Amino acid sequence: MLAGGDDGVPDGIGMARLAWTRLPTAEGAGPSTSAAADDELFSAAAVESLDYEVIENYAYREEQAQRSKFWVPYYVMLKWLFSLLIGVGTGLAAIFINLAVENFSGWKYTATFAIIKHSYFVGFFVYTVFNLALVFSSVYIVTNFAPAAAGSGIPEIKGYLNGVDTHGILLFRTLVGKIFGSIGSVGGGLALGKEGPLVHTGACIASLLGQGGSAKYHLSSRWVRIFESDRDRRDLVTCGCAAGVAAAFRAPVGGVLFALEEVTSWWRSHLMWRVFFTSAVVAVVVRSAMNWCNSGKCGHFGAGGFIIWDISGGQEDYSYQELFPMAIIGVIGGLLGALFNQLTLYITKWRRTYLHKKGKRVQIFEACLISLVTSIISFVLPLLRKCSPCPQLETNSGIECPHPPGTDGNFVNFYCSKDKEYNDLATIFFNTQDDAIRNLFSAKTFHEYSARSLITFLVMFYSLAVVTFGTAVPAGQFVPGIMIGSTYGRLVGMFVVKFYKKLNIEEGTYALLGAASFLGGSMRMTVSLCVIMVEITNNLKLLPLIMLVLLVSKAVGDFFNEGLYEEQARLRGIPLLDSRPKQVMRNMSARDVCRNQKVVSLPRVSRVVDIVSVLRTNKHNGFPVVDRGQNGESLVIGLILRSHLLVLLQAKVDFQNSPFPCGPGVLNRHNFSDFVKPASSKGKSIDDIHLTEDELGLYLDLAPFLNPSPYVVPEDMSLAKVYNLFRQLGLRHVFVVPRPSRVVGLITRKDLLLEEDGNTAMAELQSTSGLAEWQIARR
Repeated sequence: MLAGGDDGVPDGIGMARLAWTRLPTAEGAGPSTSAAADDELFSAAAVESLDYEVIENYAYREEQAQRSKFWVPYYVMLKWLFSLLIGVGTGLAAIFINLAVENFSGWKYTATFAIIKHSYFVGFFVYTVFNLALVFSSVYIVTNFAPAAAGSGIPEIKGYLNGVDTHGILLFRTLVGKIFGSIGSVGGGLALGKEGPLVHTGACIASLLGQGGSAKYHLSSRWVRIFESDRDRRDLVTCGCAAGVAAAFRAPVGGVLFALEEVTSWWRSHLMWRVFFTSAVVAVVVRSAMNWCNSGKCGHFGAGGFIIWDISGGQEDYSYQELFPMAIIGVIGGLLGALFNQLTLYITKWRRTYLHKKGKRVQIFEACLISLVTSIISFVLPLLRKCSPCPQLETNSGIECPHPPGTDGNFVNFYCSKDKEYNDLATIFFNTQDDAIRNLFSAKTFHEYSARSLITFLVMFYSLAVVTFGTAVPAGQFVPGIMIGSTYGRLVGMFVVKFYKKLNIEEGTYALLGAASFLGGSMRMTVSLCVIMVEITNNLKLLPLIMLVLLVSKAVGDFFNEGLYEEQARLRGIPLLDSRPKQVMRNMSARDVCRNQKVVSLPRVSRVVDIVSVLRTNKHNGFPVVDRGQNGESLVIGLILRSHLLVLLQAKVDFQNSPFPCGPGVLNRHNFSDFVKPASSKGKSIDDIHLTEDELGLYLDLAPFLNPSPYVVPEDMSLAKVYNLFRQLGLRHVFVVPRPSRVVGLITRKDLLLEEDGNTAMAELQSTSGLAEWQIARR
């Protein structure tokens, strides 16, 4: 085994020279190695790839060697502590948002119902102004304080966990804007939900904890700043995403599966434990808050804001005759979900191209106009429906008809002439979305809604949801999707009840299946959504039916387009890598995708002026570093990141007068933490670095700071295999090289199963054993 290179630098350069092949020239017939450049789409969309790969340069190895034996236990303990804090923080944020939305809605509805008894128009004016004030506060916060807080945030977080960093999505101001913006947009009655923003909120809390707080707002602590790599931060953000779903739906297992299925593209068992622990903490925090609110200490409407649509007292069994209409619900969900995705894509494109470019005032005016239209529709449409007499209800059902004004429940008396009457359309409009869904899911309420009212609400709310999604406010689509699905689901349930008169059928059961079908047709989630629907309805008997409609709706939706988050991510310029490569990639090689690329490489000892010139003329974020071999041929010895070059140029301490490799003594000038990019910053720019003429004429040895062992693929490897390698390992750069000329060894599974008994000689003996059974295992 060979030691370091001839220059004596103990960073593996000598080994790299033996193991690496020659770098082809741009003029040669062979393919040109990629310049380790990110796609041009990245710079156009102000996004950048994350460095999940560990840069094993000399500074990293020195830091690893100097760590005490207590560092690893402290590191693990801090990870679990942060998992606990993420769960508590996200749970508290969800409690605050829920209580604020419910109390604002409660005050709004109480004032409106009290005023319309005396004057309908004054009540309408108060209702509209209340909604406008809340929506204006939301859009003003987003446009003037936290632009990254607009939308649900799930496409951006999904991109982050896919390896793409969009600037600003995890800032402290984004967290504040998300929380208060969600209160305004949801409390203002827009056709939006707070569940998607809660996922973004959990991710922001996790990121801020991982970087020790916010230095800009002087809320930081140094003793927790050990998560300095993108890999550690990614794990924390994954916990935050799961915590957001668990807090939004009170579905801890669903939160774990959502993070696994929908947002992250890289997973391991240790991360599963921490994500599960975080979701469990959220469940405990939210449950404690619910018990506290049930005692009446959460204010007006405060007890109704935590999502749990318990339909365990509903339909106990189902007949095989019902499977066909349930499959029809799945088809309807797939069609409406795919249509929703396509319409929101077109409208968002138009909005970004023609509307939002005109400035903040136009964005504020747009949101307020949609709020005004929503208020008019919700206040005028119920007048078009006649009030219905209250039905005979069971004494133990816990349902009143009509329910007292200013409280949540079924059977709303909206401008009815008699006391024992209710307006079925107002029952949906004049409740918070959570309570309206609870009404649609409710059992033992036959004929509460007429078919005409459900169709009217479906058309209007579907249209409002399409138009509202994409405005400059925090916007989630979980609950609006459930509203849409439960409406046509209950409508189908009414026809089934009428057709199968002898079966014990509940309309609320079909409303639940409709909600699942629309979410499956729009978001294309399966396992996680199935578990979430079971957890929030507390009815395990409906699991096979939910699975059925999800499979059907997803299959139908996939025939037309991609899921909502994938479409929105592509629209925002976030280059997501799908779970599997395209079929055409199996007929392409790595050589094909880099055939026209020209290598932009740096010599091991480079002049400072040449480095500055390369950084100014190229947008690449990584460069191959080459050196001369013993025969005068060019050998690639590693990869140097753009961010590392900027750190070296700004520090200036490694500049040297000699164009020869430096000695090992100069390597102690940097710690590994010097090269860490802040999570909430764009990092350094070449325009921020000022060098004198004398400094530009000096030299810089790149060997101690490069990554001597990046991932390499042969030029004729299938592009599909390169794709899987890139996505599953979370890579940022892959070198494409000619076919290697020699083999220095062959590693099998057995070589990775060394006995950890502290005896290195025994480990080597086992690794090179020639026993027959081991030989068979190696083949």
